[in-house]
Amino acid sequence: MLSTVTETLLMGPGPSLVAQSVRDALALPTIGHLDPRFIAIMDEIKAMLRSAFATDYEMTMPLSGTGSAGMEAVFANAVEPGDRVLVLVNGVFGKRMAEVAGRLGATVSTVEFDWGTPVAVEAAQAKIEEGWDIVALVHAETSTGVRNPVEAIAPVVKSSGALLVVDVVTSLGGLTVPVGGWQADFVYGGTQKCLSCPPGLAPFTVSPVGMERLARRKAAVPNWYLDLSLLTGYWKGAKRSYHHTAPINMLYGLHRALKNLQEEGLDAAVARHRAAHEQLALGLESLSLEFLVDPEFRLPMLNAVRVPDGVDEAVVRSRLLAEADIEIGAGLGPLAGKIWRIGLMGESARPHHVDRLLQALRKVL
Repeated sequence: MLSTVTETLLMGPGPSLVAQSVRDALALPTIGHLDPRFIAIMDEIKAMLRSAFATDYEMTMPLSGTGSAGMEAVFANAVEPGDRVLVLVNGVFGKRMAEVAGRLGATVSTVEFDWGTPVAVEAAQAKIEEGWDIVALVHAETSTGVRNPVEAIAPVVKSSGALLVVDVVTSLGGLTVPVGGWQADFVYGGTQKCLSCPPGLAPFTVSPVGMERLARRKAAVPNWYLDLSLLTGYWKGAKRSYHHTAPINMLYGLHRALKNLQEEGLDAAVARHRAAHEQLALGLESLSLEFLVDPEFRLPMLNAVRVPDGVDEAVVRSRLLAEADIEIGAGLGPLAGKIWRIGLMGESARPHHVDRLLQALRKVL
């Protein structure tokens, strides 16, 4: 069946196209996960991740698992039974945060906002000030194409004394993610979006306050594989201790992807994603297609586009894939059948790819 796999232009909610240089890195010879050469690669990855997260947090590393493993790691390490957790929800991934925290024994409360709109700061502030152990939200809500105002929410959370958890799976590498400026305590991302690396790793960073919280735990972290106190021994220090067999070649790929981001420059990468979005917006306007999200809160890398009346959105997606080898995404939850999700992430955020999509959409519609 591998012979049936061909190049598809990935312009959905993820994964994105993988950079050729990353593909080349993935194909390098596998070495041992405690080989001194590999330890040096790990240290370079940590340094480049700090730059991508705009932080100097010592506990910064990629977890062996997708962004969902990053989410699981946050709550497995931060939550003890009975902890009060507030999740600000305006899409699928906020809901998923609440579910994961609840499964780990937290007392979870949510403030819900209409899908396609951002978290409203005043409403969130009133709830945050009631007092919580942890407050969590998604920076770039992949299910709706909304950018949430973390910069406005973060000071409220920090002044309340709660830990701040932020999901940056879709924004990392495509928007500025100022973890240090937010003073966020647990932040996780993914490799398969704006970093143009295959899915399989979760970039992760924890503040000193978050690490203090971990050190004060009364009970062991319930997830052995994602226990940061154990992972620290593998990712930190002069002598590394065995924890698990790392996905060596995936880490080669992440190293190259982060090097690509470093060479392009984060500001330039952010500008490229913005330019791709603006190019798409002009083309969609010519097709009389509209966005779900107001301009101020639209994500450049994940575009939620309303399906016109009388159009079967699934047929359009199927024809794009069958006739043009282009993948776009469907809506989820209450937006199922109502929107397409068009991803302009990483290598997919290039002018010729946007042109190709617009030409194909024009033909299919």
